Amino acid sequence: MPQHTLNYLDLLEAESIHIMREVAGQFERPCLMFSGGKDSITLVQLAMKAFKPGKIPFPLVHIDTGHNFPEALEYRDRMAQEMGAKLIVRKVEDTIKARGLKEAGGKFPSRNALQSYTLLDTIEEFGFDACIGGARRDEEKARAKERIFSVRDEFGSWDPKKQRPELWNLYNGMIAKGENVRVFPISNWVELDVWNYIKREGIELPSIYFTHEREVIIHNEYLVAMSEFVRVDEGDVIVKRNVRYRTVGDMTCTAAVSSTAATIDDIIKEIQLTNISERGETRIDDQVSEAAMEDRKKNGYF
Repeated sequence: MPQHTLNYLDLLEAESIHIMREVAGQFERPCLMFSGGKDSITLVQLAMKAFKPGKIPFPLVHIDTGHNFPEALEYRDRMAQEMGAKLIVRKVEDTIKARGLKEAGGKFPSRNALQSYTLLDTIEEFGFDACIGGARRDEEKARAKERIFSVRDEFGSWDPKKQRPELWNLYNGMIAKGENVRVFPISNWVELDVWNYIKREGIELPSIYFTHEREVIIHNEYLVAMSEFVRVDEGDVIVKRNVRYRTVGDMTCTAAVSSTAATIDDIIKEIQLTNISERGETRIDDQVSEAAMEDRKKNGYF
């Protein structure tokens, strides 16, 4: 009888499916954070496999800053409808109005710092005790510190010094009233793993991930898409370039990369040749300070 040898994608998939099932088994009201980006799309694919032939037993949640790429939002809505999944969208703009929050100013007025308020309000509104996210350890050093089951206190804060051990793939989801857990099933994956998995599974992606012509501002070597959310200053260099996006965040803080990659194979080749992480090359908001991401996480951010 022929033996089947598991390759590394099978092993990563099996670990992630195990984590998904642990979430469903240990928590009463979990949700999956879904933005229409490649990592959250991968999570949805893994969740579908984990609970097949049934439906995913928790809703998809998007904290919409109002500065998103239209391609990602169109994909988000279409995928949720095709899956028959419940999609919960809560808007940062509504939180700003309700709480009287002050928006960031400047050239790239990102609302990322304000997302935490909307996320924490949404967790309270629906009583979510676990939120599944697509963060990976290779993305950024603060995320490299985080466990797969990351406990947050009643204020949504993360303390890197109070991480629980996760030996032998055992995950402790025990929490006190008011606490919640952020869960990262693809924490052990790297960007190239995600793309190889997308290729293997034949997963459709938003067009923004592939090369296309776009009008961009050249700012400190970043290629930032022209949009109504970005302030154009006198002296800005505006050009048309063939670009794609390695990660899909807000239009105010996510830069494109010059690219001719029209297929997934092309993208995989590009990633194999680069030595810069996707966030390091494209996320302007991470450059605010050396601890920018960790500071946001401590305040409730993913």
